Amino acid sequence: MKIKRLNIIITLGFIAIIGILIAQLIWARQAYNLEDKKFNQKVNIALMEVAEKLSGGKSSFTESPVQNIANDYYVVNINNEFHPVVLEYYLKTEFTRLQINTDYVYALYNCHSDKMIYGKYMTTHQEQPSNKVINFPKHKNLIYYFSIRFPDKATYLISSLRFWYLLTFALIIILLVYVYSIYTIIQQKKFSELQRDFINNMTHEFKTPLSSILLASEALNKQDMVKENTKLQTYTSIIINQSYKLNSHIEKILNLARNDASGMSLKLQKIILLPFIQDIADAIQQKDEGLTIHIEIDSSTSIMADEFHFTNIIYNILDNSIKYCEVKPTIVISSYKDSKGVYLKFKDNGIGIPSKNISHIFEKFYRVNTKRSEEVNGFGLGLFYVKKIVQEHNWKISVENNADKGITTTLFFPF
Repeated sequence: MKIKRLNIIITLGFIAIIGILIAQLIWARQAYNLEDKKFNQKVNIALMEVAEKLSGGKSSFTESPVQNIANDYYVVNINNEFHPVVLEYYLKTEFTRLQINTDYVYALYNCHSDKMIYGKYMTTHQEQPSNKVINFPKHKNLIYYFSIRFPDKATYLISSLRFWYLLTFALIIILLVYVYSIYTIIQQKKFSELQRDFINNMTHEFKTPLSSILLASEALNKQDMVKENTKLQTYTSIIINQSYKLNSHIEKILNLARNDASGMSLKLQKIILLPFIQDIADAIQQKDEGLTIHIEIDSSTSIMADEFHFTNIIYNILDNSIKYCEVKPTIVISSYKDSKGVYLKFKDNGIGIPSKNISHIFEKFYRVNTKRSEEVNGFGLGLFYVKKIVQEHNWKISVENNADKGITTTLFFPF
């Protein structure tokens, strides 16, 4: 079901981004066409004004003197003789007034021969023209017209729409990142499934021979020969204890794999902290006579939690405090309240954790690389399991080194 939901989300997200990108491209195209139309209108208005002034201010045109021959090419008929310097001045004036800030080329033609008499390239970056005399052929009873072309019109329009194109480019980048992210997620999901299947198969394969070892060692421990021999009894006890410990690790791995695959189901109930933790502490102290646990919890303090998983949290925290202690373990369990919730603290006298490693201790299979860690058996799953249960309950957990020795683990239960 989760895979189907993930595929649906991926597909919908991909369709949404493609749709947005197509819409953006359409909008960009429409914006370009609108800007092109606006540019043409401004050029037509400017050239009409120029034609009006060159004709002596007398509107004797029966039709528009401005003809748009091509997308960037215009021809203007003038019913009067004019000088190129005057034309250039009027073009500059009108283009500046209408904010047409792009390069252009103008040329003057003889109406009878259609030959170009004079032409000049005008750029927005060039200096003011000098007052030198320009030779211009004059003929009696001869009408002249001029043409104008905008060679960089497309570039000018695109630069005026750079926001749209930047937005489109950003959307393309987002689409590529999305596709790459989806590809990475799918690959990671495949690796995760392979890892989970491997762990499940491996642990199941371990369970069968381990069960046989436990049955055989327990049966062996009941034999009269073993009971009478202290050394044999010690050896069988070691086999049984280590087998149970290994079985506990395997169960932990199986539970994590099962919860990853199907999700965790919590059965919340009211738990009074003092008797609950006292029972766990008593059970642990029976196994380790050198352990000292001080409990400083108010008898009325209670929380809502899943009893099974909360028990495992307490066991894991206390077990770590015992394993990573080089002297006689002493653990102080205390609690207090504030306006936000209940705090449960576990303070030990262990070896502590290097500051650079504290942020990683809740990661799966992570173990701090110390001499003590090499001596202690484990898979680095205990605190990962604790963190997972804490998150499922919407609690918080933190670990800090004590000023003198050891660490303090704090569980926070919000009201």
